[in-house]
Amino acid sequence: MAKRTSNRVKPAETELKEKLVNLNRVAKVTKGGRTFSFAAIVVVGDGKGTVGHGLGKARDVSEAISKAVDDAKKNLIRVPLHKGTIPHEQKGKYGAGRVLIKPAADGTGVIAGGAMRAVLESAGVHNVLAKSMGSSNPHNVVKATVDALAKLRMPMEVSRQRNISMEKLFNG
Repeated sequence: MAKRTSNRVKPAETELKEKLVNLNRVAKVTKGGRTFSFAAIVVVGDGKGTVGHGLGKARDVSEAISKAVDDAKKNLIRVPLHKGTIPHEQKGKYGAGRVLIKPAADGTGVIAGGAMRAVLESAGVHNVLAKSMGSSNPHNVVKATVDALAKLRMPMEVSRQRNISMEKLFNG
């Protein structure tokens, strides 16, 4: 059996851009009244094929966001890109969140909504068709999108794993 390589990436010195996907105010009811805190979901990426997501919780907004960014930098993955789009169609799943991403022709742009758009743009995908099916919960949509991106493989990698030539891969 072929050894499966992980597409996890160590945080490099590259400039990672962060995008806040969702900020949620949560309340804890205590004897003294309600105590409010914040939960932030952040996506970081370099726009060249590296992306990660993170969750941070704290009493104030800025601390929750910075915790989420630190968590996202620990969960970076490498995404194979081919001419500004993805190499093939892929489905991703996390909990009740299900997503479908398809490669698109040059000039199409990122056709995706909300949480998916943030992940795809951070990864550096410029042309893609995306559909979120199932849960619209930002947590699940972000994780399902990252799952779909992590499953992507380049044609050269597929031909090497199957021990067939590139011509045979494309021509059947």
